[in-house]
Amino acid sequence: MSNFRQLPSVDALLRAVRAELDAELPHALLRDEVRAVLDEVRATLQSSAVPAPDAGELAAQVLHRLQRVLTPNLRPVINAGGVIIQTNLGRAPLSAQALQAMATIGAGYSNLEYDLLAGTRGSRNTHLEALLRRLSGAESALAVNNNAAA
Repeated sequence: MSNFRQLPSVDALLRAVRAELDAELPHALLRDEVRAVLDEVRATLQSSAVPAPDAGELAAQVLHRLQRVLTPNLRPVINAGGVIIQTNLGRAPLSAQALQAMATIGAGYSNLEYDLLAGTRGSRNTHLEALLRRLSGAESALAVNNNAAA
């Protein structure tokens, strides 16, 4: 049990981690990662007679966990499979124009479900329906995602 007494408190380890950080992170995120590291170390100490790591080692473990949590999962890759619309690789890349349009609209509010001419609530389907009807020649059109059409 003496190895457990050598472990720093959650607050002490939080202070050590904050001293190493370049950016301000939410307290709850830091606290949860500190607690997770301390829980892992306690489990190791309970099952073996290894010495308790010092506060610096524990802070490094917390920082490593934070780096994994804060690193985005999606990364650019090269599609060398020969299939242009590759579902496993994010389907087809978007054009610069499409990305710019998304950035422009996504940076603020839009009329997604608001009819500007009528001044009332509208439908998100109206934005794409006319384009799809024109492309397909159909009387009506509806866009769905995630295999909802199946």
